[in-house]
Amino acid sequence: METIAVTGGASGLGAAVVRAVRKAGGKAAVLDVVEPAECDDFVQVDLSDTRAAERAVREIAERNGGLSGVVTAAGTDRCGTLSDIDGAEWDRVVTVNLLGTAAVVRAALPYLIEARGRIVTVSSTLGFSAVSDATAYCASKFGVVGFTRALTAELTGKVGVTLLVPGGMRTKFFDDREEQYKPPSDARLNDPDDVAAAVVFALSQPANCELRELVVTHAEEGSWPP
Repeated sequence: METIAVTGGASGLGAAVVRAVRKAGGKAAVLDVVEPAECDDFVQVDLSDTRAAERAVREIAERNGGLSGVVTAAGTDRCGTLSDIDGAEWDRVVTVNLLGTAAVVRAALPYLIEARGRIVTVSSTLGFSAVSDATAYCASKFGVVGFTRALTAELTGKVGVTLLVPGGMRTKFFDDREEQYKPPSDARLNDPDDVAAAVVFALSQPANCELRELVVTHAEEGSWPP
């Protein structure tokens, strides 16, 4: 494992992936709007600007002599009914979660093909199970599932592709939500470090061995199976 580009690497699952990659002996290069506490390289970028995201990937790859993997852990949410959410905020969720993922992968492909590298995209259990007041998030995460499955067919034999489907995790992802949209105090949530260990496992598979889809949830996850 050499240089792994991690989107959203300043917090949550992304930060856990950074720690896990470095612990495994790899280099973690972060793309985020916030500078991370820990990484080997960093480019500040807002993934809602997809062309800027592409430039950031190329910058990291050129500085580090290529890429051996990409993990698209960046994600955002905006809870509420479709009629209540401002249109620009709704669009931003889909842009960051889905279009930002595609932009990062697109820019990384020449380097990953050269290295016979790996991609881990991050969907959600809500990429399979739809719930009320989450149209933007579900649309984006269902989209990541479709995008990744098509990408897998496109890159067979060239780049390894894994779709990660995590359940809820103990991160700050829920902090800015209204109380009605926060997990209850007794919610069964995974430690992001445990999910990150699964990501590194996927990144570390030998050539011609593929983990196509990886569901990682708490043993009592309520949203899985869908």
